Amino acid sequence: MSEKISDTTNTPNGNLKNTNISLPWRKFFFGARTRILAWYILLVSLSTTVTILAIRQSLLSRLEERIDESLVQEIEEFRRLVEGHNPRTGQPFGDDVKSIFSVYLSRNIPNDDEFLITLCKNEFYKASPRALPDPIDRDSELVKYWANLTKAERGEKLMAAGKLFYIAEPVQMRGETLGVFVVVNLLSGELDEINEAVTVIAQIAITVLVVASVLAWLTAGRVLAPLRSLTEIARSINESDLTGRIPVRGKDEIAELTITFNQMLDRLEAGFLSQRNFMNDAGHELRTPIAIIQGHLELMDDDPQEQQETLAIVFDELDRMNRLVNDLLLLAKTEQSNFLNLETVEIETLTQELYTKAKALGARDWRLEATGSGFLTVDRQRITQAVMNLAQNATQHTQEGDEIGIGSAISAEQAYFWVRDTGVGIPLAEQSQIFERFVRGSRRRRCEGTGLGLAIVRAIAQSHGGRVELKSQLGEGAAFTIVIPVKSVSLIR
Repeated sequence: MSEKISDTTNTPNGNLKNTNISLPWRKFFFGARTRILAWYILLVSLSTTVTILAIRQSLLSRLEERIDESLVQEIEEFRRLVEGHNPRTGQPFGDDVKSIFSVYLSRNIPNDDEFLITLCKNEFYKASPRALPDPIDRDSELVKYWANLTKAERGEKLMAAGKLFYIAEPVQMRGETLGVFVVVNLLSGELDEINEAVTVIAQIAITVLVVASVLAWLTAGRVLAPLRSLTEIARSINESDLTGRIPVRGKDEIAELTITFNQMLDRLEAGFLSQRNFMNDAGHELRTPIAIIQGHLELMDDDPQEQQETLAIVFDELDRMNRLVNDLLLLAKTEQSNFLNLETVEIETLTQELYTKAKALGARDWRLEATGSGFLTVDRQRITQAVMNLAQNATQHTQEGDEIGIGSAISAEQAYFWVRDTGVGIPLAEQSQIFERFVRGSRRRRCEGTGLGLAIVRAIAQSHGGRVELKSQLGEGAAFTIVIPVKSVSLIR
């Protein structure tokens, strides 16, 4: 039987795509929920088995200790009787071993599975209780062995009926063994009780395991519910709908995964939206020069002067398209790891170079307002490009004779490069969007540029780990400041 079936679907571009769909039975047997339950049952079963075996072994150990204490107690009582007096005559027992045995057996009642055996002159005399099991019957080999003992002995024997514990105490008078007293305990009866108790415990444990497994299956389903929601949301996501989100419940790892997934969807949605807007804006920006070029070429006749004028317009629009493409490529490069070519530069020298280059952009009242003293690790060319973009932007928003200031400063943590002008300023409503791609201020006096200059400035600052700050009021000009964290700076005293 095949584990997967192939489903052919159409992709948005019309191409066929094969999708492997897992069969339901495979998902059931190899799913996370089943595997969690399987491991749970395995671990609980192992721990329960070990626990039951440990309980049985502990009960056996305690039973053997209790049996040993009982045997020792019987022997001690027998010894005290041997050293005492005959209650019938009031005289010491002497060598009347049978009287000793008779008195002891009449006074002591053995415990369950315990047997008191007395042997006189190598022969069986009496026992309590009288009925003895086969392993210690009066004619058994073990009884005959005890009858010939001359020294005290304790031990255990593994018999067909179970384990047997005993202590044998010979009664000696003037170096002669008159008889032997033996206390015996068969483990079979109490062992059966232990096994029965362990069986009951095992049955209860199995019942508890079954009930707990059912609860674990339901609990695992509830715990994994966010993962199923994640799968459903992931399947529903396409390039036209990225709005789906998973509800966050609790504060555990699943909740953290849910939050992370939702944040990823937020980034993807923002990225797709930015990309869509970018493509729309780029298409719009490129469509205008293409339309101008096409229109002039279609209307161009054989007049040489008109042809020259048309070619001049075409080349100008092509130059604008070339600048737009170069700016787009530059913005794409800012997302690459090798975008920056870092070097250590002297801030004062760099600022003076920026001021000298900016003065060539237009007839303005250029001011070098301040220069920082120190060294900074940056990409000299990118910083120059960012400041020149700001200076060009200031030139386009001012008139001849307006003041434009350039400066730099440095502190222990940050370096600053700024461009300030006394132009028309930027409305507060536009300041939050002015750094977006293809966004132009509504009060721009001129239409040169691609609308990517400030976006490039922000990208260069962010690639250095910094930012761009803007302060502006209508009628009072604007001040753009590039703020870069100082990572390796040596201040000049």
